[in-house]
Amino acid sequence: MCVLALRWINPPTTMVQIERRVEAMRAHRPYQKRYEFVPLRRISPDLQHAVIAAEDGRFFEHHGFDWIEMQKVLEDDLRREKLGRGGSTITQQLVKNLFLTTERSLIRKGVESSVVPLVEGLLVKDRILELYLNVIEWGPGIYGAEAASEYYYHAPASAIRREQAARMAAIIPSPLKRKPARMNQYSEEILNRMAKTGW
Repeated sequence: MCVLALRWINPPTTMVQIERRVEAMRAHRPYQKRYEFVPLRRISPDLQHAVIAAEDGRFFEHHGFDWIEMQKVLEDDLRREKLGRGGSTITQQLVKNLFLTTERSLIRKGVESSVVPLVEGLLVKDRILELYLNVIEWGPGIYGAEAASEYYYHAPASAIRREQAARMAAIIPSPLKRKPARMNQYSEEILNRMAKTGW
C-alpha cells in the first residue's frame, strides 16, 4: 500500500497480520482474527498516553528516529555485553507492522529505515498514532486498541481507564506472551512515566 494513501485509507490488513495467519496455517492451528479500526477520538486519551509513555516518550518531538533513546540502548547493551531491548519508535514499529514481518534482520531494519522518513513526511503525528494503535498486535489474533479493549476488559477503547491503559500498554513488547492482569510492576512504571509527563 502506498504510504500517501494511508492519509485517507485505513489498512484492511498488515504484513504482521498476514504473517500470523500463515504461521497458524503451517502449524495447523486455528486462527481467529479480531481487528476493528476506530478513529483516534474513539480511543481513550489514557490509552493513547500510556502507549506513548511505554513505547516512545519523545514521539511528538522526533521525526521517526529517537537518536537519544538509541544511544541509551547502545550504551546499555555495551555495558551488559549483550543485545537487550530495542529502541524503536512508534513510527518504526508502525512501518514494521504494515509492510514487514517480525523477523529480526539487518535487511528488514534497512527497509524500515528507508520507509520511516516517508511516513513522517507524508502523515501527521496524530494519524501515525491512530494507525499504530489500530494495527499493532495485542495478543494472539488481536489487532488494534478496540479489539484488545473488548477482549481484555469487555469495553470499547473509548472507555479504557488509566490503570487498564497502563496494563494494556505493558503487553505491547511481547503481546503473544504477556497478559494485562500480570503486568503489575511494568504498568506501575508506565503510570509513573505518564504522571511525570503531566498525563
